[in-house]
Amino acid sequence: MLLLTALLMVLPQAWACPPQKADYVVVSCFPNMIIANVPECPYGWEIEQLSLGGICYTGVISAGYYRFTVPDLTPRNHSYCGTQSEYMDGKDPKYVFYNYIISNDTSLTVRNQPVNYSFSCTYRAAYLVNNAVFSQRVATVYVNNGSVGSFKTQLSMNVFTNSKFLYAKDAPYVIDTSEIGSEVFIGIEAKGLSSRFKVVINNCWATPSPYSTDKKRWSLIINSCSSDQTVTIFENAKDTRSMFKFNSFRFQRLEKVSTVWLHCEVNICDGEKLFCQPAPCTTRSVQKHVDSSGGVLTMEFQLSGSVIVEIYTVSGVQFSSFLRPVCTLGGSLLTSVNLLFISAESLMAVAA
Repeated sequence: MLLLTALLMVLPQAWACPPQKADYVVVSCFPNMIIANVPECPYGWEIEQLSLGGICYTGVISAGYYRFTVPDLTPRNHSYCGTQSEYMDGKDPKYVFYNYIISNDTSLTVRNQPVNYSFSCTYRAAYLVNNAVFSQRVATVYVNNGSVGSFKTQLSMNVFTNSKFLYAKDAPYVIDTSEIGSEVFIGIEAKGLSSRFKVVINNCWATPSPYSTDKKRWSLIINSCSSDQTVTIFENAKDTRSMFKFNSFRFQRLEKVSTVWLHCEVNICDGEKLFCQPAPCTTRSVQKHVDSSGGVLTMEFQLSGSVIVEIYTVSGVQFSSFLRPVCTLGGSLLTSVNLLFISAESLMAVAA
């Protein structure tokens, strides 16, 4: 009887999740966070058995992956969940952040092959000292080891001259007030990325400040769908580049020079492992809760020149006479020519 009990302790048990060989980790070094993804159920390990830095059991299941996030990269807090940082002095000083995802089985017997995914991200020191307010339109994506190989790619968001997306404009991006309402072409591309990985735009929005969490915002893409008819998505999640356009605008201000910040939440999808195409867009998909699973890239648009603004009020919301959107507010479809420029005070009501 004792022998039978001992044998039962070492025999394989029913897998709680289908085990798979997970010999690589995809690390996205975004301006304000690090995202590390390992394929779901690596060698049979469940999400609650894997920890970040051996400390934090904060992983979440996201589209076939276990996702672990380091949300704060400022020098003031560089020890999040065991994250270590190293300052590298020189002509081009850098900060390097290190961490790992490790298995931890507290049961009497260990059935699965232990895993330990180490990763690191390197940032220019001046960029971090400024709390990542600038140079936010570029991220670095690493695929470390395993059957897919090891490679590094740069994920960047750029403004292009037209819908052919052949030539990117130089930063800073300046729009004269006389050109407000003109089309802006945005491309997000991962250069050098293996064709099996796709760039997916989840959400895009604009704010009057450089902070993506600003409550004063105007949504352009929600859950991979256009927020209204002024936004056109040309391609998304089909290749290593995704593109869209929108009509330029500004928040209601009286200054001669105003600024709009565009934020896009993106992620990298393994097309050989997952179905990367977003679900078909419906009115419901635009209105439902925003699903956030990626990192955020940000770029600044400067608007210059003086202008006389003619104000309209529709259902208590103020517009100025520049853009030509068709949007829904409070159930009413607005098709009046030359409308947008939502006032900052009204944005919170619109967003809500």
